[in-house]
Amino acid sequence: MAQSNNGFFDNFGGKYVAEVLRRPLDELEVAFKEAMADPEFVKELETIQRDYIGRETPLLYAETASKILGGAQIYIKLEGLANTGAHKINNAIGQCLLAKRMGKKRIIAETGAGQHGVATAAACAKLGLDCTVYMGEVDVRRQQPNVAAMEMYGAKVHAVTSGSRTLKDAVNEAMRDWAANPDTTHYVLGSALGPSPFPDMVREFQSVIGKEVKRQVAERGLDVEALIACCGGGSNSIGFFAPFVDEANPRLIAVEAGGIGPGVGENASRMTGNASREGIMQGYKSRFLLDEDGQALPTRSISAGLDYCGIGPQLAALGAKGRVEFSSALDKEALDAVKFFAKNEGVLFAMESAHAGAEAIKLAPKLPKNKAIVVNMSGRGDKDIFITCPVFRPEEWKEFLISELKRLEDNKDIHNADLMKDH
Repeated sequence: MAQSNNGFFDNFGGKYVAEVLRRPLDELEVAFKEAMADPEFVKELETIQRDYIGRETPLLYAETASKILGGAQIYIKLEGLANTGAHKINNAIGQCLLAKRMGKKRIIAETGAGQHGVATAAACAKLGLDCTVYMGEVDVRRQQPNVAAMEMYGAKVHAVTSGSRTLKDAVNEAMRDWAANPDTTHYVLGSALGPSPFPDMVREFQSVIGKEVKRQVAERGLDVEALIACCGGGSNSIGFFAPFVDEANPRLIAVEAGGIGPGVGENASRMTGNASREGIMQGYKSRFLLDEDGQALPTRSISAGLDYCGIGPQLAALGAKGRVEFSSALDKEALDAVKFFAKNEGVLFAMESAHAGAEAIKLAPKLPKNKAIVVNMSGRGDKDIFITCPVFRPEEWKEFLISELKRLEDNKDIHNADLMKDH
């Protein structure tokens, strides 16, 4: 089940789009297949992966954490050490390189947590492409460090004010842009979802993670019981799982956003939640959080990257087959995992990745010591400082923000005074 069957993974997937997008999608599918069969393209991609992304990323033995928890030995795939701080760069570079091969000059992207936006902006800067990123207004507000980084790379960031003003709405706006400008523009979709060929393409570019892990655990002779990854749309999880999906072992565990509870609007659990149903949205068929009229329900997660109402079609199919197990972690459990791995391993998980870390904390004590668990740290937590600091050190953070506002006001007065002197 590594590849889709005409864009479908069993009964999930497809290409449910307006006629205006069928031609660019068909052209993209042909171009992608030709590029991946071209040794020169593959060689160029591998060179950029090595010299620009910094592949391969390390597999860290979490020795202290393993001793504290007891049971299985925990290993962490440090995708947070990839250039731009997360796994998203793997797909962004691949798609931007493909777009350049196709003669496209302009790149658009959607982003939730901001990591895909940062990665796409960086890839465009590296490859000399114009970049526009759509980001929900809510996410712009809670992920300002990533917004600043995108703009530093030269991208134009559009805050989306429609709908819930989160990732779903950013995807909608990017799709509208692409439909209006298909000849000059390529849409770098950030997750393994959307209309075909995006699920296949994103999985292929992200499968470098799983291929490295497979080699790394074999070199160490590890008896791996489970691979654990967080799961929003699913790009890091399907890339992590890809080389293993057609094998009986190890267990593949995808961890969704449990938010603050099981109620509607309190989480983003598409496979484990009680509001999930099959539907068609944003060009593909999968599992979504929908009301009885087929409209997207509100979602909630402390992690912007998991705060999405749908899941990639391949993961939905693998979940239906039972090959991928789904669990969820509450916001509090993810925060606790951030603290645990930071204190005991010197590794700062992104809030998204910390959901996988929370599952490892629960699972490891239940397994024998000769077994191993591999956790995909899909990104590092620098970007989450505006989320974690108000929780972990609220008074100090408040004092810092007040002092920063005063400093900005003082500097503005000085700057204005200098301008008056000049005139």
